[in-house]
Amino acid sequence: MNKRLLIITGLLLLAAISRMIPHPYNFAPIGAMSLFGAAYFSNKRLAFILPLLSFFVSDLLVNNILYADYYSGFVLISPGFYWTYGAMIAIVVAGIFILKKVNFKRVIGGAFSASVLFFIISNFGVWISTPTYDLSLSGFIACYVAAIPFFHMTVLGDLFYCGVLFGLFEFAKYKVPELKVA
Repeated sequence: MNKRLLIITGLLLLAAISRMIPHPYNFAPIGAMSLFGAAYFSNKRLAFILPLLSFFVSDLLVNNILYADYYSGFVLISPGFYWTYGAMIAIVVAGIFILKKVNFKRVIGGAFSASVLFFIISNFGVWISTPTYDLSLSGFIACYVAAIPFFHMTVLGDLFYCGVLFGLFEFAKYKVPELKVA
């Protein structure tokens, strides 16, 4: 394995494992991990696979350690995972287009785009798959309105984790020039 692949993968794993640290609801690395993979993996299959795999590892830890009391046994896949992972896939796709060239403005735009995509996809999943909201236009609207108070933490989380991931990798590229080659 080359250094570039190891460092990118290591940063993704660190971001994913950071979910074990207490944090506000929705202040998570989901969007940033997806964008980071999209920006720096020259092999675009890896841009999809490694952020998802890293997040899956953190899901195993979060669900079976932090939230173990909420489940009756070992949890391999959390309920509604496909909406979260689907959002990550959509964010990678958007990131491939937004971050063809990595710069401050594009990373900020990508972070906001990731937050919006995650909000739309994950809350659609809540509306469609839980009995909390009627499967009607009023239930749909109520679901999204109820999610608005959490949106700012999604944005802050995406901005924070994008700053950390992109900042650390750009610093690493500065210190280790061989990382610049894709």
